[in-house]
Amino acid sequence: MKIITGLAKGMNLETLEGDATRPTSQRVKEAVFSMLQFDIEGARVLDLFAGSGQLGLEALSRGAQKATFSDSSREATDVVMRNAKKSKLFDKCRISTCDCNQMIRGIAGKEQYDIIFIDPPYKLDCIDDVLRKLINANAIAKGAFIVCESGKEDIFGGDEELKSKFTVQKQAKYSITYITVLRPCEE
Repeated sequence: MKIITGLAKGMNLETLEGDATRPTSQRVKEAVFSMLQFDIEGARVLDLFAGSGQLGLEALSRGAQKATFSDSSREATDVVMRNAKKSKLFDKCRISTCDCNQMIRGIAGKEQYDIIFIDPPYKLDCIDDVLRKLINANAIAKGAFIVCESGKEDIFGGDEELKSKFTVQKQAKYSITYITVLRPCEE
């Protein structure tokens, strides 16, 4: 796994051993960042379920202002920390070992993000719940991009009210992975 472009272009990133995490494939990452390429500069990034931190670090390499990484695994956040230091992007990072719910409670009413990556283990099937919590925490900046990676097409869990709060900017399937890019609807 490498950083594709920007300040840390070509930097090899460490990943976790075993199958506890499922790193985003290079092909999927390239597709995601080609969608976001003109909206990264100066962005505030939230990388939930960070794993190795590759999505948030790629955004930082491409000019994002800062990135907050959260993962419930100490081993994962240790890898994020090493990758951030190795890529010389550490000074723009905040790395927390906590689950998604704790992170969202911690930022509620205090921080908003321009780009949010939600890439939980597929078996958790929790993207709809995470979206609701981000809305309730007022953590989604106006005009933000929310990139969801899941194993199923309907990330809203059939909740039409939740779906009405977002515009699906793009959805694509790569093998078993669905990438859905959302924007919040203007109120």
